[in-house]
Amino acid sequence: MAVIPPPSKALWAAELPRALWMGATWWRHRAALAAAPSGDGRTVKLLPGLFNGDRSNILLRRYLTAKGYRVHGWGQGRNLGVRSVGTAAERLIARIESLASHGPVTLVGVSLGGIMARMVAQARPDLVAGVVTIASPYAGPARATNVWRVFERLTGERIDDPAIIARSAAIAGPLPCRTAAIWSRSDGLVAGTICRDDAAQAIEVRSSHLWVQHRPQVLAAVATILAGWPMPRSDQGQQQAAPSPTMALRG
Repeated sequence: MAVIPPPSKALWAAELPRALWMGATWWRHRAALAAAPSGDGRTVKLLPGLFNGDRSNILLRRYLTAKGYRVHGWGQGRNLGVRSVGTAAERLIARIESLASHGPVTLVGVSLGGIMARMVAQARPDLVAGVVTIASPYAGPARATNVWRVFERLTGERIDDPAIIARSAAIAGPLPCRTAAIWSRSDGLVAGTICRDDAAQAIEVRSSHLWVQHRPQVLAAVATILAGWPMPRSDQGQQQAAPSPTMALRG
């Protein structure tokens, strides 16, 4: 198997400047964000990245809410991997169960949050209508990232542990629901090629990893993906607005 290198030191060093520039020029994209398809009232749960909490997704949450979705944060403080959700994601699954009275929930996860979303979809397909991952390195080795040591330190797990390797392989497998992967080949923290797979609808963007979920192109991509998926069956009686046709997006 070919070795997949992590992003270059140049890309890594450019993470913060690129994120700050995105924030400074965000206003230029307001028209494109407004033009993205409206939602259908389905239930969406947002899962944050490593060491982040619900505040990191506040812009994404407000945007999807304005588009007509019922959006929930994850409500578990900072994401410290299994320390937050349990070894089998049982605490996260319990929270998703509490939202599923109107039908399966659509999960949108950033980085580690996307990996957790896929883990839940594998374990409890009855609860998950679809999974959107944003810069989530689920499809390759942890050493193809610049943050694997931080992951080990914060989660208490070791990437070479056979149990972790087996779990990662299962997470990377095909999901029993609709899937989409938003990724960037210029990501400075994780190799873009391990943030997508052939079974998922792949949307390439140009972005740093830092604050990727705030990038206007990513916000519009998430709205477009969700609008193109059929509404979960039990949610149809809760419908607020009809989905719009899928828009073409370019990275």
